[in-house]
Amino acid sequence: MKEGVSDEKLADLPNYAESAHYDAREKTALAFAERMTRTDMDVTDEFFAKAQAVFSTEELVELAGVAALENFRSKFNNAFRVEAQGFCALPDKK
Repeated sequence: MKEGVSDEKLADLPNYAESAHYDAREKTALAFAERMTRTDMDVTDEFFAKAQAVFSTEELVELAGVAALENFRSKFNNAFRVEAQGFCALPDKK
């Protein structure tokens, strides 16, 4: 990728919580999105307070909106068997 996330950072995404490639703000954003996405997790009051210490209200609204939109697209695309279009080539898994 010419701009944006490095290949190393992208490859380490599954381990973001422990990764040195992500700063505390990024880890909080990813954890927020993960808690919105996974059915076995929740954005608890305690976690929301932690997120509020890192992000403004406007940033949290935008973060939640983007995560909700991506969750919607994921469910919608799955129902209609819409496959990835190859716009973003991901690095090979090691």
